[in-house]
Amino acid sequence: MSETTPEAAPAQSPLTPGRPPELITLPDGVHLRRRTLADSDRLNEATVANLDHLRPWMEWAASAPTPEHTRELALAGITAWEDGTDFMYLAGLDEDPGSVVGAFGLHGRIGAGALEIGYWVSASHTGRRIATNAAAALTDAALALPGITRVEIRCDEANHPSAAIPRTLGYHLDRTVDYTPTAPAETGRKLIWTKES
Repeated sequence: MSETTPEAAPAQSPLTPGRPPELITLPDGVHLRRRTLADSDRLNEATVANLDHLRPWMEWAASAPTPEHTRELALAGITAWEDGTDFMYLAGLDEDPGSVVGAFGLHGRIGAGALEIGYWVSASHTGRRIATNAAAALTDAALALPGITRVEIRCDEANHPSAAIPRTLGYHLDRTVDYTPTAPAETGRKLIWTKES
């Protein structure tokens, strides 16, 4: 789990005139699809079902989102996609096209020319390389966008499964910064991993 939120965190202006693919096929019968309003109910169910799994690392997982809140966030994500500031995806199983087994995003919150990948995968689907495969595909998609030259993955230094993903994908550990923890398992030391085009 890397710093992803269920909502988009739009940047002030478009980061890129391009858009990533709306559907990305991953290995082993998994796909990433652009999040839509129609996904709201199943995303809400998946989020609520995984709160105990997410709470140690995600500030927003302290309490369950209402279905209405998830719909509002989906609408914000649609606007952010259209504005070219954030690109929100859901991971699903090909055998169940509307399923939600994780959430991913390319977030424009780290400055010009860069996108941050955030992610979580449901507890029942960890260990299948879904996050690793999705992060690899999103890295390629981000660096293919006009004006994007850097991708980052950020996580707390104690979140070893999350840190293994950028390490596996050939990211460089750019720096470790101190921050104020906002979730129970966080140490206050953030790893910032980068990959450049």
